Amino acid sequence: MKRQRQHKCRCCKQLFKPDARNLRHQRYCSKEACRNASKRQSQLLWLGKKENEDYFRGPDQVARVQAWRQTHPGYWRKKTPPGRSPLQDYSLTQTIDNQKKIDVLTSPSLQESLFAEPAVLIGLIAHLTGQVLQDDIAETSHRLLRLGRHILSHQSGAAHDP
Repeated sequence: MKRQRQHKCRCCKQLFKPDARNLRHQRYCSKEACRNASKRQSQLLWLGKKENEDYFRGPDQVARVQAWRQTHPGYWRKKTPPGRSPLQDYSLTQTIDNQKKIDVLTSPSLQESLFAEPAVLIGLIAHLTGQVLQDDIAETSHRLLRLGRHILSHQSGAAHDP
């Protein structure tokens, strides 16, 4: 087995054993102050390159940052620390705020009102309205039924007129 050679840290000048994956290019030890110095040095080297000198300046860069922020909403928001999140989401109570919703909830269910109609009608309503919840489809079907009855009542009344 090969003996691992020690390197001298460029920051604190102490000997350290580099990570086996970075033997050839690790120049700083794992102490926090030395890691910070390593980061500063690598940033200075990066900024020293000609192609990177205006990376953080100019209207093009402002537009680039604004586009990135728009595609990553909430990136800067504080995240809950690990172990602090609840095991289960809190359930908020929902109130029924008007009579229309009460009527929909107390009216016959979708199966009862459309028991004679084929399932394709329900699929068509869902497709046309973009609604997939049964309560929403039921509300739409009740509205369509009332509309249809209203239209038919006007047509039958017109047919009897001389």
